[in-house]
Amino acid sequence: MPELKDIKGMLHEQGYITDDSVAMSVFLSLQLNKPLLVEGPAGVGKTEIAKVMANALQTDLIRLQCYEGLDATHALYEWNYQRQLLHLKMVEHNEQSVEEKEKTIFSDGFLMKRPLLQAITHHKKPVLLIDEIDRSDEEFESFLLEVLSDWQITVPEIGTIKATHIPQVILTGNRTRELSEALRRRCLYLFIDYPDFEKEWMIVKSKVPGIDTKLAEQITGFMQQLRILKLEKTPGIAETLDWASALSALHIDHLDKSIIEQTLGVVLKDWRDTRQVQMSLSELMEKTGVRSKVG
Repeated sequence: MPELKDIKGMLHEQGYITDDSVAMSVFLSLQLNKPLLVEGPAGVGKTEIAKVMANALQTDLIRLQCYEGLDATHALYEWNYQRQLLHLKMVEHNEQSVEEKEKTIFSDGFLMKRPLLQAITHHKKPVLLIDEIDRSDEEFESFLLEVLSDWQITVPEIGTIKATHIPQVILTGNRTRELSEALRRRCLYLFIDYPDFEKEWMIVKSKVPGIDTKLAEQITGFMQQLRILKLEKTPGIAETLDWASALSALHIDHLDKSIIEQTLGVVLKDWRDTRQVQMSLSELMEKTGVRSKVG
């Protein structure tokens, strides 16, 4: 089991610029073998934490992406009906009884394991990422809570399958709905907010090697100002890095009004936000220290 200093080192090695609270949360989740619920705005690096934990344990990352309407079937398992039918067609004339044929097709070879069953039956302790749990329905959340408590799944045709190694669980959420108290009590909790200027600038410099220092500062300052506005979809660090990578690829070494207007689509993903920023662009540039023209 990695020590606290090992977690900090691994975060740094992967270019994950963070603070001590994140490293401590990861460490305690590993030590106590408890799920870690990570909430915060979209694009602030919540999912990356699961990747760090998988590397810390030198194991596989298994991801369950949640969405509205997700049910137990899609999270647990499905039978490969086409393969079952093909097998039955192949053995329809042999001397097996109906019961024997049924037992054959309802075996592990015809079972398509979805993320939860994959995690429970993994050959060693995996990291299970349950991404955007708040997008799923309350019914699925209740089902998930039962799985996290018992670490066993019942497949009617086979029986109860118990976990050989209890997965290390990371749940992420964007607070699109309030999660139940029962689920929160089951987990350790970590909230990650938008970074301050210095942290975001360090992330840009780390993730976009070779970017001009002045450009990195201007991009970071502009993004900090954008988040002060009341936008429909506030851009996160992911958008900052996309913008920095795009401008760096264009060999741009500083921002100006023309460049910002032409590349706003990298940062903003809502037409109302685009219009609002265009109307406020001169003021934003002034606060960021960006000149209107080159020279």
